[in-house]
Amino acid sequence: MKYITRTIWILSLVSLFTDTASEMLYPILPIYLKTIGFSIVLIGVLEGIAEATTGLSKGYFGKRSDLSGKRVPFVQWGYALSTISKPMMAVLAYPLWIFFARTLDRFGKGLRTGARDAMLSDEATAETNGKVFGFHRSMDTFGAVLGPSIALLYLYYYPEDYKTLFFIAFIPGVLAVVSSLYLKDKKTKAESTKVSTPFFSFLKYWKKSPPEYRKLVSGLLFFTLFNSSDVFLLLQAKQSGLNDSSVISLYIFYNLIYALFAFPLGILADNIGLKTIYLLGLVLFAGVYLGMAFTTNFYFFFGLFFLYGVFSAATEGISKAWISNISDKSDTATAIGTFSGLQSICTMLASSLTGLVWFKFGATTAFLITGAASLMVLIYLIGIPGPGTKKQIT
Repeated sequence: MKYITRTIWILSLVSLFTDTASEMLYPILPIYLKTIGFSIVLIGVLEGIAEATTGLSKGYFGKRSDLSGKRVPFVQWGYALSTISKPMMAVLAYPLWIFFARTLDRFGKGLRTGARDAMLSDEATAETNGKVFGFHRSMDTFGAVLGPSIALLYLYYYPEDYKTLFFIAFIPGVLAVVSSLYLKDKKTKAESTKVSTPFFSFLKYWKKSPPEYRKLVSGLLFFTLFNSSDVFLLLQAKQSGLNDSSVISLYIFYNLIYALFAFPLGILADNIGLKTIYLLGLVLFAGVYLGMAFTTNFYFFFGLFFLYGVFSAATEGISKAWISNISDKSDTATAIGTFSGLQSICTMLASSLTGLVWFKFGATTAFLITGAASLMVLIYLIGIPGPGTKKQIT
């Protein structure tokens, strides 16, 4: 494992701590929001706005990182803002305050993502990208196992005491910020940080990006338009009769599978092709959503969340590795940031639309539409060539 460098280890530990904090709250967030008066539609709008904030900031700050030649400040400040937002969610229960705190959290994610992924890419080669991104996703997602486990244990002794969890989540968040202080930028010939960078300037990358980038990202974005927040999967489980502990257990199980499979699938992707593994993930995704449309059985839910964990492991890190392989090295943060930015905007629309479809026509219709759309994307991506064996370098 010589390809797992010091920087990759630190970034992975930082992500582990941050996900422990974030995922401690994620499975109980929709439940908490409903207890303070949020409707299913308002939850969808909240998640949509949060994702839009993440998206726009990912693209902009990814571009800023490439222009400045710096990565670490974006990473450190991004994790700091997300950490600060955790206790804010519990201070006041007013909708506007909740929207502000949740948006601040997602803004922090947008601030750090492009720079962080570029640091990971800089530490890898085209032949090890799958392994590096897979390892990082595995560590990141292990935090999503620890976080909900802590929440489950706490709620066992203090049922429905959701607010205290927001303060507990602040602790691993602080550990993430402290860990990020050990990161160092590589010495490069950076461009001047005084270069004018309009907020939407990252969108210009679309025109100058390689044709294979545009073809790939177009398919991924269409898929994202129907891939709403995981909150809806948890709500479906909750409304099917599962109690809070069972819902959180499902989420822990999903993340455990995700964490266990991300690194091995990254290794496999480097050997048999990033595209092959990603397509396998789409097949699993379609099966999960079509299954969620009809099942109400506790054991079936566990089976579907198992497949959903494998899907996430086969697509999240793999898509970024694929993009970094077909992008110029000097534009890595911009390429990933632009994709992530547009992806978040599509997720905003997906979450909002899913909330409306669910409200008007029911959960079954919402899940069936998503499952059918994913099969269309699968057919489209089959016709796209996989990434080359060497990263373009300027």
